[in-house]
Amino acid sequence: MSLIRTSMNLSFSFLSKLALVSFPANELKKKHKIHDYSQLVLGSDYVFERLNEGMLGYMTGIGKGVKPCDRIIFREGCESYQYQVEEVDYYSDPSDMWIALLKQVPID
Repeated sequence: MSLIRTSMNLSFSFLSKLALVSFPANELKKKHKIHDYSQLVLGSDYVFERLNEGMLGYMTGIGKGVKPCDRIIFREGCESYQYQVEEVDYYSDPSDMWIALLKQVPID
């Protein structure tokens, strides 16, 4: 009887650890959402303020669903840039307007 209990405890312990090991792998599979603002007009449809020589910036835009770790693509002149959302806050009115702290990342 104690052998069965020991075996069950080991099995439970193994499965618990397996769940912990596989959880980060599941998190890695989640893709960030990409919001493409490249066809919109800078200064009219959205505002971007560069910080730290463009490595960081604040962006104000309209659109629901922008979350931390998402990516935003936009154009300045002929150049395209991709930034990762570090922080985002939505305005109360209009409710789909947001301001976000962005960090520049290589274009995927």
